[in-house]
Amino acid sequence: MRRPALYSSSGKPDKPASPPRAVSEVTPSQGGRLTGLQKHLRLNNLALLWSMLGLLALMLAVSLYSGKPGDRKITQEDINAAVLKTLETTQLPSAAAKAYDTIIPSVVRVVGYSKSKDGKDGKEDNESERSVGTGVVIVDKGIILTNLHVVQGADVIHITFSDGMTTTASITGVQPENDLAVLQAHKIPDDMIAATMRSTADLRPGDQVMAVGYPFGIGPSASSGVVSGLKRNFRSPDGQQMMSNLIQFDAAANPGNSGGPLVTMDGEVVGIVTAIYNPNQQRTFVGIGFAVPIENAASAAGMPPF
Repeated sequence: MRRPALYSSSGKPDKPASPPRAVSEVTPSQGGRLTGLQKHLRLNNLALLWSMLGLLALMLAVSLYSGKPGDRKITQEDINAAVLKTLETTQLPSAAAKAYDTIIPSVVRVVGYSKSKDGKDGKEDNESERSVGTGVVIVDKGIILTNLHVVQGADVIHITFSDGMTTTASITGVQPENDLAVLQAHKIPDDMIAATMRSTADLRPGDQVMAVGYPFGIGPSASSGVVSGLKRNFRSPDGQQMMSNLIQFDAAANPGNSGGPLVTMDGEVVGIVTAIYNPNQQRTFVGIGFAVPIENAASAAGMPPF
């Protein structure tokens, strides 16, 4: 049996969020718990790490004090010193690297294609790429969140999973006011892993976050930064759409990152990347990106999580 969407929450006390502030033109949560499998894997990883450290410490201690009969016995101080030595000389992965490893199995490449007719017989058998973006799997039966502007108007949508498997997908829901679309992949990997979503209720400016996606189609690529602000407003370049309650962040994002996850250092999704601030209309990152809070994004799939 496949498992449903995963939700997580933090124990930080709630604080009042920053007041809304408008921005200029840009281009285009009471949480649940980790599943037993994820808890098991994370606990196993932690236990494995400490077991390795303990083994290294023991080996070091034995190498230092083993010898002829009569040599003094290994003490707790010896073991502590060996563990400290191991910690000082062993390079552990960074928080960003661990977050990337956690989220990457759930990140997909999304490409929209337009069909064109063959001039000879009028058949619609030619496909041309019209848009490239990112998506994130939120339910392991192949339900994917992305941006509406990535797939809107596409005749065919192709999805590429982290293991390289490619399939087509259909749009099953939209939330135009938040530039969100829900996709259903037609095929999925046997070991599909869904992302864990986390409430933004305790998210604060300065919290570390990472954006993962396919900027300009290159990827998967990761960029880390911090939450710069909350409850920001955004107006589309044509002035036809105003979005509010957005997360502002400074992790580098560019065209192609649209629809990808904004995650915490635990690899849990707090938002869907949707826009970047472009005062010069160059469509390149100048230090301000925006993401739709995951509460809004999950509701687009008909399952508000918090």
